[in-house]
Amino acid sequence: MKLISAGAAQTVTGSSHLLELCGKKILIDCGLFQGPREIEARNYEPFPFEVSELDAVLLTHGHLDHIGRLPLLIKQGYQGPIYTIHATKAISKIILLDAAKIQLEDYERALRKAKRSGRESEISEPLFGNGDVDKTLAAFRLVDFEQPLDLGNKVIAHFRPAGHILGSAFIELDCPDGRIIASGDLGNRESAVQEDATLPRECDAVIVETTYANRSHRSLDATLIEFHDVLRNSIKAGGNVLIPSFALERTQNILYHLKNMIKAGDIPQMPVYLDSPMAAKMTGLYSRCANEFVPEIRERLSDGEDPFFPETAKFTISSAESRKINDIDGGAIIIAGSGMMTGGRIVHHLKHNLWRREASLVIVGYQAEGTLGRRLINGAERVRIFGESIVVRAGIHTIGGFSAHADKDDLLRWLKATGKARIYMVHGEPEVMSEFERSLHQLDREAIMVAQNKFYDLP
Repeated sequence: MKLISAGAAQTVTGSSHLLELCGKKILIDCGLFQGPREIEARNYEPFPFEVSELDAVLLTHGHLDHIGRLPLLIKQGYQGPIYTIHATKAISKIILLDAAKIQLEDYERALRKAKRSGRESEISEPLFGNGDVDKTLAAFRLVDFEQPLDLGNKVIAHFRPAGHILGSAFIELDCPDGRIIASGDLGNRESAVQEDATLPRECDAVIVETTYANRSHRSLDATLIEFHDVLRNSIKAGGNVLIPSFALERTQNILYHLKNMIKAGDIPQMPVYLDSPMAAKMTGLYSRCANEFVPEIRERLSDGEDPFFPETAKFTISSAESRKINDIDGGAIIIAGSGMMTGGRIVHHLKHNLWRREASLVIVGYQAEGTLGRRLINGAERVRIFGESIVVRAGIHTIGGFSAHADKDDLLRWLKATGKARIYMVHGEPEVMSEFERSLHQLDREAIMVAQNKFYDLP
């Protein structure tokens, strides 16, 4: 049994892990690299395996850093099935079509600029387009949680609930040579929305994400108190509250808590703008799904209530509606993408609000190295937005307890169930992995920091 990682190896994005077992070549995820330009350049590098030799692709969930290179796989000759949970296909369609649209817009903008300086040959074409996405979606094959999936040569896969986002799964692969488990992204047990991840079975090798493996999240109660206090103080100051948020999961989580706070009178009735067409689509999807949520949300949905839609919310779909929000000096909560502030509508709102002392920026998600979000967290006094230097006077608040990722305690609890399996760490920054490796060694667990494009012989 062998492993080679084509992404999320000593970095957080680009998840893609090839397993060779019992004569089968099975790819777990095929995600996009995200972050600064030098990281995103990896998306143009060749895969470290022959695409045409793959027997199957299994998807853990629908985040772009787990599915975003699937159209490339199809373009380069993969003709096999892509297996995943029902909700993940619906999410993948929204995310991949949006990614194709953004790539085309970025390409056309960069090309116009390059032509003026005679450097158009330096501009890379989009990775994929709508037609490639259509071909990719046609290759999807749907499976249910816990349903045995026969991949041939006595290789059986099970998709088991991961508690991360809607449709998220970790994958157990059994064959005569042994059992391998790939975690995908595991959920935060303090989530108020998703059910907890199922515990895995004992295995021979486990590939585990380590995004937050060196820390413990704040409790949900403490997180909500902090969020409430930030909102109350920001509203009292009279400014706008900006919340950059990932369209999938984080936005729905924030909307859910805002609805509860407004309904209970914990914060005043005030307009909540969801300024993200993709997030609006995802929220609609969440409102139609109930089987993976905690009982309280399932009951509210069955009673006809939408727990993800505050009474004061407005979804702004068109660009014109988005621009009108910039005329609001204060008293509004604005949720917009992108979550790392690398682009999207949130950047326009930052330009119009970061310089205001009464405004607040509430960061509720992971911010990769090199992103605008990370610079703001690190205390930047000025940032460049659309070529303009903007002074940072707004209050910057980081609330980590909303993370959809497992923390150190969650990961250790989950890994304990795998017995003495050798642990292969992926989807994390090197310093985080190093610290987690030391913790695992103290528990007499063997752990390896996976390097990109390197083959590993599994036990």
